[in-house]
Parts: sequence; structure tokens; C-alpha cells
Amino acid sequence: MDDPAGMWTGMEAFLRALPGRLPKTPRAILIVSGHWETDGFRFTGSPQPPLIYDYYGFPPHTYELRYPAPGDPALAERAAGLLRAAGYATGVDPERGIDHGVFVPLKVAFPDADVPVVEMSLDHGLDAAVAYRIGRALRPLRDEGVLILGAGMSFHNLRAYRHPDAAEGALAFDDWLGDVVAQGPAARETGLADWIAAPAARFAHPREEHLLPLMVAAGASDAPGERVYRETVMEVMISGFRFD
Repeated sequence: MDDPAGMWTGMEAFLRALPGRLPKTPRAILIVSGHWETDGFRFTGSPQPPLIYDYYGFPPHTYELRYPAPGDPALAERAAGLLRAAGYATGVDPERGIDHGVFVPLKVAFPDADVPVVEMSLDHGLDAAVAYRIGRALRPLRDEGVLILGAGMSFHNLRAYRHPDAAEGALAFDDWLGDVVAQGPAARETGLADWIAAPAARFAHPREEHLLPLMVAAGASDAPGERVYRETVMEVMISGFRFD
């Protein structure tokens, strides 16, 4: 959409710079969305996933967006197999498309839509410790050239956006999140699993579906997390992280 005030300029720059931060172009992208919840974990298995316009009240042209990236059914089956071997209920959905939590950021980061994309759901239980362990189970994919992305938001309280009183709580949570993410794997896993004890945790995330994609990405690496994006948007502090 038009952005005359430049609200999304910083985030756009962050997303556009993402491919340049990688050692090489990924052979495929496995992306965890905060907009798809299932019993157990599911992966999109369509060879050409359609788009799901799961938003309301936006300009007509936003329902005509296209992102024709291919799917990767073999990757979906491989990822499901890794989770199944780790003891988790999982499967492949050959019909479901990719939602706006996937195609909107990828349209900016990988505009050519030439890297295959598989979306992963979150389990309805929204258990942070389980999400971290899911990431650990998916680690072998990194050595197979797959980029594991968490598509959520470090702050996601829709009622707090643009409210001047939101800044303090958002900053407190963001500071805590950056400190925990930068720790070694054991301390990071413990801290993220107990995220509800963080300052302003439930203010930042009244419901944690937009935080859990970070847990999966963090679990997929033993390297300390690095904050690679931070700015105030709609009066609240938000961040993005990478894990080498």
C-alpha cells in the first residue's frame, strides 16, 4: 500500500537486506507463520501454493497481489518426517495456500519469487518450549540449504499500537527479548520457554501466536541470536533477529 508517512520504510529496508545477510541463496524457504494454527504441526505441500488473503478492510488492489513462488512438496515431507521422528504429530496439507504473514514479507525480501516456499503451522497449544524443540528437530534442514524463517512480530498487541502509553512496556519487553536471544543455547531455551515471566510479557503478547515463530527459528541454531533490526513503529519498539 502507499506509505506517505514512511511508517514501513525501515522494515522494508530490513527485509530487502535479508538475502544479502545469507552466505548464499537458499534452495528453499521453510517459514513459520503466526497466522496458521492446527492440531499438531502441518506443512504446505502444494507444488504451486495459492495465496490466502486473510485480512479485511484493505484497498481492493491488496486482494490482487501475486506471489507465484513454487512450493516444495519434497521439503514438506522431509520436514514432517523430522518432526515425526522427534515424536510430534505432524503432516502435510497438499491444498492449503500461503497466508499474508508469508507472502507479504517474502514479496519484499525475495521479490523474484524464485525460491520455493513451504509454510509451517503452529500447534493450537502454543507451547513455547515445544516450539523451541520443534526448531531443534528441524535443524538438519539448514545443512540442506533451507532457510528457516519465523514470520511473526516481536510485539503484537493490536490495541496498544499508536497508544503513547504503550512505549514503556514495549521497550521493556524488547530489551528483555534481545538479552535472552543473545545468550547461549541452554540459557536461551530456558528463557524463551519462560517468556511469560518477562517484563510486560502479556502486554506485548496478549496471545503468543506471533511470538512463537521466533522460538522455532531460535531452536534451529546453537549460535547466539543477533538483533539485526530495531525501530519504533506505531509507538512501540519492534525487533528482528537472526541465528547463524
